[in-house]
Amino acid sequence: MPPNIDVDEVVADLAGDHVAAEGKSAKETAELVDIVEQAQSGGIELSIVVVPANPRHDSMLRDLATEIGKQEGGTVVVLSPDWIGTFSTTISRVQLETAEDPAKNQGGNSTVAAQKFTDELMTDSLPWTAITAVLLAVTVAVVAGLYVVKSRTDDPVVSPSTEKSETPD
Repeated sequence: MPPNIDVDEVVADLAGDHVAAEGKSAKETAELVDIVEQAQSGGIELSIVVVPANPRHDSMLRDLATEIGKQEGGTVVVLSPDWIGTFSTTISRVQLETAEDPAKNQGGNSTVAAQKFTDELMTDSLPWTAITAVLLAVTVAVVAGLYVVKSRTDDPVVSPSTEKSETPD
């Protein structure tokens, strides 16, 4: 966990507007609240935490996000001047990390970082599960069709004999 951060205090600060922005102006905090509301209107239960300094390791931000997320649920993003840490009960780790990339290294501009993170999460992506299911169904249908065709060609063709047997009268 980042030093000098009390998880219970942060969770208490998140109550109401889902923003805990230590050291940020009222204007910046209001902008972060707007981003939270934008995310919520898009179906993402987002909480934003801003810490004033980078911790020793960027993974400490994810640890903090996880601790907060265990209590708050939803999606938690923790921003420092150069790094980002996330946790979500509803969004996959892959999606979170994809959204983290454009939000990193914003020089302490937490509003820009939070907006880039949220925009990336709200961008429609390809429905890979549906695409995979369709491709699998097509493959099964093709294999079944080939099986039927092959089984028909393997049947011996029975044709009437052209030779007549001669029997004495």
